[in-house]
Amino acid sequence: MTSGRLLVPVSESVALRNTVAYAVRHVVESKAAEGAVHFVYPYSPQMVTGMDTSGVDELLERVEVWADDDLGDDAGAVDVQTAVIGAGEYLFSPGDYADVLAEYGEREDLETVVLDPEFSPSGTTPLLPPLEAELERAGFEVLEAPVERPTRRARLVRGGNVGQFLLVAALSFGFYLLIGGSLSTFDLVTGGLSGVIVATVLWRVCFSGPVRPGRLLKRIGRMSVYTFYLVWEIVIANLQIAYVVLHPRLPIDPKMVEFDAAVWSEIPVTTLANSITLTPGTLTVDVDSQSFTVHSLTAGARDDLFSGGLERAVRFVFYGRAAARIPSPRERGEEGSDDGGAES
Repeated sequence: MTSGRLLVPVSESVALRNTVAYAVRHVVESKAAEGAVHFVYPYSPQMVTGMDTSGVDELLERVEVWADDDLGDDAGAVDVQTAVIGAGEYLFSPGDYADVLAEYGEREDLETVVLDPEFSPSGTTPLLPPLEAELERAGFEVLEAPVERPTRRARLVRGGNVGQFLLVAALSFGFYLLIGGSLSTFDLVTGGLSGVIVATVLWRVCFSGPVRPGRLLKRIGRMSVYTFYLVWEIVIANLQIAYVVLHPRLPIDPKMVEFDAAVWSEIPVTTLANSITLTPGTLTVDVDSQSFTVHSLTAGARDDLFSGGLERAVRFVFYGRAAARIPSPRERGEEGSDDGGAES
């Protein structure tokens, strides 16, 4: 079935221009009596999108200009609308985006969604496969714009991937020398050969994108600061747990709690999970995407967890200073997410 009323979520991407053209052409070819295409940007101020509201408005204005240009003589036959949605929501999972799109689609009587194959409002991994499933579950007909995707990994001799190869080789070489404990000519030669072999085999799977030396050095610097912060948190937590253990009434209150952390991608999530476990009084039991299940020994440990100190610090390491200002789990209203009971 060809629909003349489309909902098109947009974000900055290399495929956006062609997606706009496809959506407009689709509506024109449907010859619907009331053709319409709604371009919407799901914007959550808590997300690290790399774009403020003015940037979002500029993007939507650009999309509207493109649509009018593509319509040409058919401009009067198709209603083009743009909107920012989800500004009051906390969005980071495909289900969250599907919910705000479904709400908008129901309000505007839109039953067909056209997806940009590179749609990624968070600025990280494209959401297409899981988002498509969530939208279909919500009752939408989902069309993927048939536009060519850019190659995600180029050959070794091109661009940033040379940095990937060299970084893996250097790390492997350094690790070889560290384990060997020697700087002899033999170890330097064999270490260099080992580093090249390891990099040749693993450079394609060690990183999700090209290595950017400037960004890498900044993260290493922030990680150094984070290490001192984490050690301080561990010392404080040790003192708190020692007080509880030595107290005559042993005032423990063990509970399992759940919350959604505002961190994205595997390494930041793993860093936060391990940091929680390293801090006495809390233990990360399970992680599903950004959903954390944590065992807490005392009310104080839970209070520290929901205050979001570690979460903010991890965001600072991987996303920069601006991301550290994202609300804590308590400020996001997740403090009540626990099992309501103590364990023996």
